[in-house]
Amino acid sequence: MVYLILIVYIGFTFIGSLVGTRDKEETPESYFLADRNLKTLGLFFTILATNFSAFYFLGFAGEGYKIGYAHYVMMSFGTALAALSFFLIGIPVWRLGKTKGYITPAELIHGETNSRGLSYLFSGVMIVFTLPYLALQIVGGGYILESITDGQISYPLAIILLTLFTIIYVVLGGMKSVAKTDLKQGLLMILFMFLAVFFIAQELGGIHTANEHAFTLAPDLFSIEGLDNHFTAKRWFSFIVFWFFCIPMFPQLFMRFYIAKDIPTLKKSAILYAFIPLVISVLPVMIGVWGHITFPDIIGKASDQILPMMLMHHTSDWFSALVMTGAIAAFMSTLDSQLLALSTMVTRDLYIPIYKKKLNFKSEILIGRGLVVAFAVIGLLIAYQPFNTIFDMGKMAFSGLAILFPVSFFVTRNHAIKPSYAVSSIVIGLLLLFGFYYKIIPGYYTFGFESFIIIIFVCFLVMLFGLKKKK
Repeated sequence: MVYLILIVYIGFTFIGSLVGTRDKEETPESYFLADRNLKTLGLFFTILATNFSAFYFLGFAGEGYKIGYAHYVMMSFGTALAALSFFLIGIPVWRLGKTKGYITPAELIHGETNSRGLSYLFSGVMIVFTLPYLALQIVGGGYILESITDGQISYPLAIILLTLFTIIYVVLGGMKSVAKTDLKQGLLMILFMFLAVFFIAQELGGIHTANEHAFTLAPDLFSIEGLDNHFTAKRWFSFIVFWFFCIPMFPQLFMRFYIAKDIPTLKKSAILYAFIPLVISVLPVMIGVWGHITFPDIIGKASDQILPMMLMHHTSDWFSALVMTGAIAAFMSTLDSQLLALSTMVTRDLYIPIYKKKLNFKSEILIGRGLVVAFAVIGLLIAYQPFNTIFDMGKMAFSGLAILFPVSFFVTRNHAIKPSYAVSSIVIGLLLLFGFYYKIIPGYYTFGFESFIIIIFVCFLVMLFGLKKKK
């Protein structure tokens, strides 16, 4: 039954990907940006599906187990707040992309500042810090596929199979395939998570009874500070605002701003994005909290497996396989977008400017497809040796991307900036990030906040000094 469900899902996704190949594509905008013509639901679901991934299914459940419902409050309200960035960054990006034909984030940076060095740095940082997040999807998919097949498909084989499948449908159809596939995968993700909560709750005596039992075992799971006083007031503030800075800097999301049909479409999608996380973020966290009832002694990164463990323990084999197939759909909906975004960026931001070759459409697409394969292999290699928990792995990647927000903000708001200060903002941000991460800079310099808040603040200060005076 498990394999039948997997085969049906693969066929469902593959047929959907072929839709992206039916229309004749004659421009890079068609292949990479779906003709800049996505309507509200299509845009919303491709944004949702590309963000709510392994970080959502496994990471949220794992943090729910380690911290409690406080993680839901932080993530849901932080993600909802991030929708404001769609207005501050997304609308200017759409306008500039529409009027000037930008396809990648770095094309916009170069076009608005006339600094090739800044655009190289901007693109390079996006690529480097997206790779761990890309690998995270492969790791999550590998964990799930190994679990639902009871080890018959080993983790190494699982990540290879999932990566190969994603490569095929991304290479075939480009953004049109990705967007159409994301719509279906996003719907599957939401539906299956609701069903998972419902059936696990039934096994535990209902939602109220399950929460009462979990509260008896560990009352701090229901506190605002979380288990072991995880959140202080300053950490709360740090994480609530963090998502506002990092989410629009995901390259796959930044490029989603280009593909909206018009500004009203982008605004409606932003409103939906602000509301939906408040509803769906609680689902995996809830299962993670209930995990203390069934598996009270999980330690460290093993908590990332709490969702499949709860499903396999409390539901039938076929149902747990069905839900975990939905999880795989979520992982792949992020992985496909990341592969397409990275291949587009390297082709247009690095290959063409460095080699100074004017490529025709077919050549550009051919190189882009080759890079999809290359980045998939790099992600696969990283996934062979996953590090830290899924949440920590994601947080490091997100912190690096958030460094780019101040530059993006000032450039897209039509401020006259000195490119040298924009470069300095990014470089100083990177030095601080690695300084805090490797504890070269003492932790007390964060003043109780998360280090990324201090880093972003410093990056903004540098950009403010770099504003050109109006004549």
